[in-house]
Amino acid sequence: MCLPFVASPSKKFMNKVQKRDGSLSDFDAAKIEAAIIQAVLRDHHGNYRQGRTLSASQRAVTDLVTQTVVATLNSRVTDGVIHIEDIQDQVELVLMRAGEHVVARDYVLYREARAADRRRPVDEVDGVDTDSGRVLFYDIRTEIYCAVAHLPVRTSLSDAIFSETRKSLYDGMPKSEIITAAIMAARSLIELDPDYSRAAAALLMSKIRGEAMGACLGYSVGYPYQDYFPAYIARGIAVGRLDPRLAEFDLAHLGSVIIRPERDLDIDYLGLQILYDRYLIHDREVHIETPQAMWMRVAMGIALAEDSNRTEWAAKFYEVLSTFAFVSSTPTLFNAGTCHPQLSSCFLTTVPDDLEGIYDAIKENALLSKFSGGLGNDWTPVRSMGAYIKGTNGKSQGVVPFLKVVNDTAVAVNQGGKRKGAVCAYLETWHMDIEEFLELRKNTGDDRRRTHDMNTANWVPDLFMRRVSANQDWTLFSPSDVPDLHDLYGADFDVRYAEYEVLAAQGGIVSKTVSAVQLWRKMLTMLFETGHPWITFKDACNLRNPQQHAGVVHSSNLCTEITLNTSEEETAVCNLGSINLMAHVKEKPFSSALFEDVAVSRETFMLDTIDMEHLECTVRVAMRMLDNVISVNWYATEKGRLSNARHRPVGLGVMGVADALAALRIPYGSRAAVLFSDVSQEALSWFAIDASADLATQRGSYESFSGSFWSRGILPMDSIALRGVGGGIVMDTAASANLDWDGLREKVKSGMRNSNCLAIAPTATISNISGVSQGVDPFYQNLYAKSNLSGEFTVLNPAMVRDMKELGIWDAVMVNDLKYFDGSLGSIDRAPKFLRRLYATAFEIGSDANGDNWLVQCAARRQKWVDQAISLNLYMAEPSGPKIDALYRQCWSSGLKTTYYLRTLGATSAEKSTVSGGQLNAVSLSPASKVCSMETGCESCQ
Repeated sequence: MCLPFVASPSKKFMNKVQKRDGSLSDFDAAKIEAAIIQAVLRDHHGNYRQGRTLSASQRAVTDLVTQTVVATLNSRVTDGVIHIEDIQDQVELVLMRAGEHVVARDYVLYREARAADRRRPVDEVDGVDTDSGRVLFYDIRTEIYCAVAHLPVRTSLSDAIFSETRKSLYDGMPKSEIITAAIMAARSLIELDPDYSRAAAALLMSKIRGEAMGACLGYSVGYPYQDYFPAYIARGIAVGRLDPRLAEFDLAHLGSVIIRPERDLDIDYLGLQILYDRYLIHDREVHIETPQAMWMRVAMGIALAEDSNRTEWAAKFYEVLSTFAFVSSTPTLFNAGTCHPQLSSCFLTTVPDDLEGIYDAIKENALLSKFSGGLGNDWTPVRSMGAYIKGTNGKSQGVVPFLKVVNDTAVAVNQGGKRKGAVCAYLETWHMDIEEFLELRKNTGDDRRRTHDMNTANWVPDLFMRRVSANQDWTLFSPSDVPDLHDLYGADFDVRYAEYEVLAAQGGIVSKTVSAVQLWRKMLTMLFETGHPWITFKDACNLRNPQQHAGVVHSSNLCTEITLNTSEEETAVCNLGSINLMAHVKEKPFSSALFEDVAVSRETFMLDTIDMEHLECTVRVAMRMLDNVISVNWYATEKGRLSNARHRPVGLGVMGVADALAALRIPYGSRAAVLFSDVSQEALSWFAIDASADLATQRGSYESFSGSFWSRGILPMDSIALRGVGGGIVMDTAASANLDWDGLREKVKSGMRNSNCLAIAPTATISNISGVSQGVDPFYQNLYAKSNLSGEFTVLNPAMVRDMKELGIWDAVMVNDLKYFDGSLGSIDRAPKFLRRLYATAFEIGSDANGDNWLVQCAARRQKWVDQAISLNLYMAEPSGPKIDALYRQCWSSGLKTTYYLRTLGATSAEKSTVSGGQLNAVSLSPASKVCSMETGCESCQ
């Protein structure tokens, strides 16, 4: 019997091999091939069967087995590390399936003989000798058991982890590596049950406490925070990492009464490993901060903006942070309470059309990126290639050469080594360089005119979309010839653009005429092929901008959720944080009945799904925290400081939407999900705006308040009318609302503390820390491997597993099937239909009967209540030109301001091999597709 060749997937999840002594080495397929060659040539005694060289038939067997083993290992969902014994197990399995039974038998006997030679044996001893003396297995078992004591079936969990841990123990190993071996053992089992993630996290917490508190304590031992916390603050100040003002808080009270150490148990392994690697403060590579100390440090750093009762406010801020009800963005978590409190998330700049200004903008990028900021650059003002330069009497090289410098700067300045530097360049669709701009991320062509590491986005006016719909021509200009066009929007833009077209036709200015449809097709083609440039809509951002009186929105930010005014004099700065929606819904008990259709009133639906009292309390505290960030923030540039002080914008977002829907038994692709998007965002927005108005009463309105939408009683839902309808725009203008918006309109006329209140960011990192789904995204997959700067992690949907346990269908066979079908339940007949609907992955949600994408419908309902924008990923299982065209036209016509990544599935798939006995459920034989190699989340803003 011969096995079919299994093609290697484009993304390799496994890249390290754990040896028997516990050390790690790089995965090398050549070593596997060499071992298989020896197995084919020699018997189990080590004698050559026929000769020292492979025959043609033996070479064929060797190649087949090597390719199949390597492809199978790479196709597994793992955490990036595989044990050497598991590799050898797979070689045995493949040899047998290939019909090479004699070779397989000799290989098994050879392995057993070598194992016997290595033994002293571990089964016959009671411990392991380390560099610090003998450690008994009893003590290792006890430590593991204590770590998982808070979890169900703790005995079986600890037994399984200890069994895996023993494989990595060896005489002479450093004692400190025993806990690491236990962590690695637990993480290797995560695919079997989410409880192993909690177990791995608990073991990692033991390691963290060992570093920070000077002792490795089991969970049965109390946390000495009353002694540790004041000592930690003192040490942090002494080594220059913490703001000396933190010593002025009542540290004894915070450490002994407020800090809740048991909340460390609420963090799963992925979240805790991210905290350990990048967030917890260390001194000379030794971590001095625990997670709860970090939450309190952030709370105290934000409370420094309070004039009085700082300890009391720090306690309130700690409460929402440590319970994950609200989580500040990554820059705030990194830097709050430190000596460099750069807490803002996003920076938007406009690049001027002169050499000095261009390089000042690039320098500003570097300074902003140094302390963890995501950057959005508006490059439209810079003249196009071939445009006349008066100062040198020459011609411009256009935008692209400068963008290459921006790209390399982002790589060089990598946010203090904690995250990759990240920037997005925006260009308006009428710019003469737009066609070359579209190709910046291509892998072919002149590499000097490619930017492989930065993001790009189209800034698209409504007039272009109408020209596309009418199949008309579109005219490209150099901004040096049309200097006012970039500052115009709506009807003013339409009129002026037509005047410039007339002038160009008369030969007054240089222009280029293209087909609007062909340019649109190229925009979508590049988006599909390279992931860039993203599509964002200029008029939607400006016509609904509450700060129209104070300037123009020239671009969005790195992750497309921020829409603030920029100019040569002002760098827009936004300060972000996200409400965890999962923590504020009224979870429904397990039931096979899904809530898909809307059969109750809007008000009843809101009250039945959302804990309004809890949400209001969280939002009010969150808005105060975000406003405080502006006051205590350290600014890398004066333009950013002036802008933030004048307008005080914040962006309160949301995360955990997919988890909240699952808890409410609402499928993402349903009318109920659209309604939930509407009512939940209404509640969040009402509370945020009301909280900002209350802060204005206490602290005063922001400087540029007069003349704003707020001062005129125009709220985000009211600005829909200013966008207008018709001309292809079919926004939801329904006046349906549950809360007292009339009263709020009158209230905000008296003052607002913040020029902008709401923006929904992607939350890639803070949602991992919180253990919920990111932003407004659906479940990506129910079982997959996630890659970030902390490594490779197995991610398993815990809610789905709980439901399957209720039904008695969660077992090793189900795990194998989920691997086979890339984390999708859709083709697993053993899973009930209602579970397949509830846990449909992002690529399975699709559209309604009218062809309208469910994700866009949900986002459009949220956009109605949001004064900035929504970072919206779009997913398409079977992409085609017409489908992508229809999707982005729907985004525009439904009123979305911006879009983010377009994620698609590949056209082909690889056959998969299961791990446990080769068993599969009764499944439909639809092909399992591979996800494209695009990253699954942006970590730069949140």
